[in-house]
Amino acid sequence: MEYQNRINLEELKAAVDRIKSELGKVIIGQHDFIELLLTALLADGHVLIEGVPGIAKTLTAKLLSKTLKTGFSRIQFTPDLMPSDILGTSVFNMKTQEFEFHKGPVFSNFILIDEINRSPAKTQAALFEVMEERQITIDGHTYIMADPFFVIATQNPIEHEGTYALPEAQLDRFLFKIKVGYPDKAEEVEILKSHHLRKNRKPEELVNPVMTEADLRRYRELVNDIIVDDKIMDYIVEIIQRTRNHSHLFLGGSPRASLATLRTAKALAAIEGRDFVIPDDVKTVLPNVMRHRVILNPEQEMEGFDEDAVLKMIVESVEVPR
Repeated sequence: MEYQNRINLEELKAAVDRIKSELGKVIIGQHDFIELLLTALLADGHVLIEGVPGIAKTLTAKLLSKTLKTGFSRIQFTPDLMPSDILGTSVFNMKTQEFEFHKGPVFSNFILIDEINRSPAKTQAALFEVMEERQITIDGHTYIMADPFFVIATQNPIEHEGTYALPEAQLDRFLFKIKVGYPDKAEEVEILKSHHLRKNRKPEELVNPVMTEADLRRYRELVNDIIVDDKIMDYIVEIIQRTRNHSHLFLGGSPRASLATLRTAKALAAIEGRDFVIPDDVKTVLPNVMRHRVILNPEQEMEGFDEDAVLKMIVESVEVPR
């Protein structure tokens, strides 16, 4: 007997498939990466993408914005970028003899921040309030951001020259940290063929908008209604709590990490066409939710461990609910 969803997810799944199809016109492979971006979008959270230059981090984020009928803004972070370059600044109007606030590029719906770790801490701090509370406060005035408000930031690995490590408080404001690696040989050959056949056409010209702001808000409401069994919630909390007591970790996940895992597991279930969360949803999203929220002990770093390896050990140590 075929299972019948209690929540109608057909329209949501069809919209996700259309976005994947549009991105597939340009982006070769990267299926998991694209699915995680869509998961974060539906879960209403921000994304940090890490990878070496030249693997289409920025292009993928840019093309994703093209599939949405919404405002788009791109900010290139550099060492000399100031907070006012992002948020905006008050300018004195000689005619009215009053200060007027000129909004910065962060006042949009879809914000692409390129190479976020190229700017120092002062500029990073400008993003704290706007990413968490969807508002900024300048000169005693509070400005509410438009809905939807979705930030995708790219960064090069910290080992690269001229980069700054992001503060823990800012990292915690990203729902996901997604690591993107090199394509395999077959995918790279397809990339060359696709580029050759495209001639001089820009990738952005090939992608069409397929989702409106109203659609996105409606789909996010559906995600909120996804069913989560108490055993799944207990499973999430057990994993997060073990990160706090693990001998390899100096810092574990906070309750915000538990909430992020729950939200993204629900969004992934909806993308898969299910109205309930299963343990595999939790296992899929968890490394991306947690890798930027835990800190390794120095001894483990010296031994060559990374966050993903420790998180895998923890997940495997927790009994899967039946």
